Amino acid sequence: MKRVLRFLLPALVALAATIAGHAAAERPNILWFIVDDMSPNLSCYGEKLIETPNVDRLAREGTRFKNAFTTTPVCSPCRSGFITGMYPTTIGSHHHRSGRGVEKIRLPAGVAPVPKLFQDAGYYTCIGNGLTGAGRPGKKTEADARQRKGDGLGKTDYNFEWDPKIYDSNDWSGRKPGQPFFMQVQMGGGKLRGGSDASAQSLAERAKAEFGRATDPAKVVLPPYYPRDPVLLRDWAAYLDAVRFTDKHVGDVIARLEREGILDQTLVIFTTDHGISHARGKQFLYNEGTHVPFVVRGPGVPKGTVRDDLIELIDLTPISLAAAGIPIPANMQAKNVLAQDYRPREFVFAARDRCDETVERIRSVRTDRFLYIRNYHPQRPHLQPNAYKDGKSIVQTLRSLHEAGKLDPLAEKLLFSPTRPKEELYEWTTDRWQVKNLADDPQHRKSLETLRARMDQWITETKDRGPESEKMYDSDMDVYIGGRTKKGKGETITEKNIAQMKAWAKKGI
Repeated sequence: MKRVLRFLLPALVALAATIAGHAAAERPNILWFIVDDMSPNLSCYGEKLIETPNVDRLAREGTRFKNAFTTTPVCSPCRSGFITGMYPTTIGSHHHRSGRGVEKIRLPAGVAPVPKLFQDAGYYTCIGNGLTGAGRPGKKTEADARQRKGDGLGKTDYNFEWDPKIYDSNDWSGRKPGQPFFMQVQMGGGKLRGGSDASAQSLAERAKAEFGRATDPAKVVLPPYYPRDPVLLRDWAAYLDAVRFTDKHVGDVIARLEREGILDQTLVIFTTDHGISHARGKQFLYNEGTHVPFVVRGPGVPKGTVRDDLIELIDLTPISLAAAGIPIPANMQAKNVLAQDYRPREFVFAARDRCDETVERIRSVRTDRFLYIRNYHPQRPHLQPNAYKDGKSIVQTLRSLHEAGKLDPLAEKLLFSPTRPKEELYEWTTDRWQVKNLADDPQHRKSLETLRARMDQWITETKDRGPESEKMYDSDMDVYIGGRTKKGKGETITEKNIAQMKAWAKKGI
């Protein structure tokens, strides 16, 4: 018998390997397009000034979600959320660029980065630009150069301690034959236009060279609280050209999947981390900051379908795990919105906390009609001092127009009022830009009270960690000291802002 087993064992091992190989080949690849700083300004979402044929194709051949919203409208908390399928406020990653100093953030027990779950299930995990031998359309960066050399991963930006080994590579080309892959294609999106008027004009020139024309600033339609100033118009036009470059990048990756014969074996999700970077967009909980595109194409995904139920950006995680046949952790807060037994959400939530040196705390809850926002620092202005945003030409222009008394009453009220209401309530489906606050309207008192209570419940149920300690703030600020200076010598802008935050905190503001 031992002799027989000795001869049979190698054959049985080989058979098991073959079966495992076939099982792996039958599992779909998972590919995420993750774009920086971009709202749903795509033609499939109704944008008229530009065309986005490649994302439109994904929508036409898959399912497009009209009402997807990020849980946190700034990069690192958002990415910490979708890479775990958890609310950043629950796992303690909700303060932008935290854990960079002496004090560290570690994930709670039972929470793991999703690439680790894919890796444990036999997937090849990678994060990069999805292109071989080329960088991002519209911009060449050091990260792109490193990827071409094969030694650089794409953008991660997580607010917790994690092991780089959860990623096998920056590209799926290194996988074993038949091995499925989990790939994140990271793209600059709205960041391609830069933060200055000069960089916006430079991108316009590249758009002319690449596409034959740039978006005409004169045709741009701005939200009603932004003045039609040349700097803002050029910036928004360059932003739309950045969307075009993003769409071209998507097309290039799709073409590669087709050349390799694996497009139809790949679940593709296209989305963005949050909305456009602007004075009332990125970092804030209005539609301009939280509404994101969300398109899914792949095996088993309904084709040509448009869904209008509310979903959260973090839902891309359980969608992907389920498609790969990987069990969704029981404690994961995100939902598989493609599951047959999925029940549409009645509410979706979002949070804004410290961004760089600027201390903030805002929470929101949204239904299919109303958006409720709670400001925990109403005695501070909407545009608190922030070195990152104040370094942008658009914000500098807005501040200059404000100081010169050249802004209209709506812009003054929404952007430069020295204080804010404690609560805001908008009928967002009819008030596209959230300009009419209904919180004090007696006719909407019941809706206000209902959403206020639902917000309190969510904060309790999800164990919202709220403000960070002074010790954590000081630790996180160490990496900012000495950066983002004015011309000349002396205190940096960031250091000045840190002092302002501490002074306000001391006063209880």
